[in-house]
Amino acid sequence: MMMGTELSDDGKILTVQIPMAIRKRGGRKLVMSPNTIEGWAPTRPRIDSTLLRAVIQAFAWKHQLETGQFATISELAEARKLDRSFISHILRLTLLAPDLVEAILDGRQPPTMQLQQLVRGFPVEWERQLP
Repeated sequence: MMMGTELSDDGKILTVQIPMAIRKRGGRKLVMSPNTIEGWAPTRPRIDSTLLRAVIQAFAWKHQLETGQFATISELAEARKLDRSFISHILRLTLLAPDLVEAILDGRQPPTMQLQQLVRGFPVEWERQLP
């Protein structure tokens, strides 16, 4: 669909069509342009609080497992009263490339990056994760 205008036969109504998509990102709505793969991104950092919280939590849980505070993921899940598979999915975020983790912390992650997509899976090789 291309942007266009249309005037009614009587000349009283002007219809303007602007192609766009509205996507939810971190609980907020974001206008996406269909003309670009990446979509429209604001010039200032766009902190995705849901994604940011998950990354921070993943590294905190990893630290707790590495320091022996919890011996297993099951033990951690029981202590946090969370499902073991949920903790496992979130812990995978510690495998993100350092550049992506830094971008998430700064609010510079790709506009299409969402927590839901990341917990479904992503390549373990850092080179294949970069946009």
